Amino acid sequence: MYNRDNHTSDYEPYFTVDEPIAENTTHSSWNNYDEKKRKSSPKVALTRKTLALLIVCCLILSSLFGFGGAMAYHLLLGNTAASTQSTVSDATQTEGYTLGSSSGSNMTIQEIVSTAGASVVEIQTEAVLSDSWMQQYVTEGAGSGVIISTDGYIMTNNHVINGARKITVTTSDEQSYEAKLVGTDSDNDVAVIKIDATGLTPATYGNSDELNVGDLAVAIGNPLGELGGTVTAGIISAKDRQLSIDGKTLTLLQTDSSINPGNSGGGLFNSDGQLIGLVVAKSSGSDVEGLGFAIPINKAADVAQQLMSTGHVKGKPWTGMTYSEGSSGFDSFFGSSSSSVYIYDVNTETAQKAGFQKGDIVKTIDGKEISTIDDLTAVITSHQVGDKLNFVVLRNGQEKELTIELQEKPDDLDN
Repeated sequence: MYNRDNHTSDYEPYFTVDEPIAENTTHSSWNNYDEKKRKSSPKVALTRKTLALLIVCCLILSSLFGFGGAMAYHLLLGNTAASTQSTVSDATQTEGYTLGSSSGSNMTIQEIVSTAGASVVEIQTEAVLSDSWMQQYVTEGAGSGVIISTDGYIMTNNHVINGARKITVTTSDEQSYEAKLVGTDSDNDVAVIKIDATGLTPATYGNSDELNVGDLAVAIGNPLGELGGTVTAGIISAKDRQLSIDGKTLTLLQTDSSINPGNSGGGLFNSDGQLIGLVVAKSSGSDVEGLGFAIPINKAADVAQQLMSTGHVKGKPWTGMTYSEGSSGFDSFFGSSSSSVYIYDVNTETAQKAGFQKGDIVKTIDGKEISTIDDLTAVITSHQVGDKLNFVVLRNGQEKELTIELQEKPDDLDN
């Protein structure tokens, strides 16, 4: 049992807060507890005037916070819109075309296809060749192209239409047109053709100089020559890849987007649906996968514009000579078995004054060994007009070192 101020109980607790206390009690412990309770819970009385004043204060504070939040929101939104507008309007103006900058509002792949798909076309070609018996036969080829104007100008690769006597274009709405060749540039592997049509959907140029490795890359084309409108997606794997294709050194974008024969001449698009490259090649082989390449649009667009304006491209380097590959017997006649490229003709006075002669065998250019015409043209096309090249040639069994300054190549000649 517990003893509480001389009161005994078997089950009664030590104290209960709600227990009533007699007014005349003399127990000091309960009086102390009741005093603490009264002090810790003072009663607050609000008059109507005080309550009304509190309500008014709350309304004023709420209005102030609401107004400040709205001002901050509009200020932030205005700055964001201004920044976006500035980015969208930032574009590179060039003669005849515009290279747009990314707007920052990236699209899904479905949106990219919806925006750019109609600008990519299928190309079918026919060419006449002769066999070893001088019998002629017709061969067919296929590739892709990209519409670059509403009135029917189309950009593609030179190797897609090279030698074709007939070019047929099929647009995304399955309309077919016979195309005419406007101009071609074998050194950059770019060509422009035209169909008689209006109201077409041209691609919007992006700025390939702004690309970064890892950026989204979507290829649209006609793989295998019979799967028009095929879309594959990947990334930009590398920039400024130096590749020699058909003896021409090209600076290309590398992508892991799936690219196959027939994709050549098709478009490579960025995450804003802008054309950033003209698909040009795929490394082939059973052990090769995910190596596709494209001509950066900054280069391809410039070449295409020159072809549309004048039919040719200015500023291409030339040595002022023509070359040929000789047989082993021809090489032996000149006392050499290591080089098979010789000077067929010295076409310019500049080359003659530099000391070159018909029949000279080209050993090296700028220290690079020359074994084929492809080797020679790869070195030349990697330079610019005005650059000087150091040749080592073999003449009458003796090596000679000669230097020549590159000239601008005439429209109708090859290196």
